[in-house]
Amino acid sequence: MLISKLKALLQDSAIESETTQQPQRLASAALLVEVARADFDASADEQDALIKHLRSAFDLSAEELEILLETAERQVDNTASLYEFTRVINDSCTPKQRETLIEAMWQVAYADGELHKYEEHLIRRVADLLYVPHHAFIATKHRARDNL
Repeated sequence: MLISKLKALLQDSAIESETTQQPQRLASAALLVEVARADFDASADEQDALIKHLRSAFDLSAEELEILLETAERQVDNTASLYEFTRVINDSCTPKQRETLIEAMWQVAYADGELHKYEEHLIRRVADLLYVPHHAFIATKHRARDNL
């Protein structure tokens, strides 16, 4: 009896964990899509950087990655505010995870070899909404630029 209750509890926790991961994945993907589109020219290099980050961060299969990207692109097309995405990240991520996301955004922005002012502005706004301290914002920018 106790074992069956324990199994049920663990199973419920696994299901809950999986469902809370999905919004985090979608929000992260949407913010990376926003950066790739910010300069009105989502280059192949930016798309590759975006895919590389999502694949490594979430250990996704090619099919899962494709579905995630299509869903994120639709979300970005139908959403007028960054708050919808940043709220999910704030609710589900640690400060270190939020900093890692900002660094990934910089990597996408720098992937085409140039940083557009709209990309930088967007990343700055997201960093503010995610409560990433300014020193961490600058450090992530430098790391991304130095790792080109």
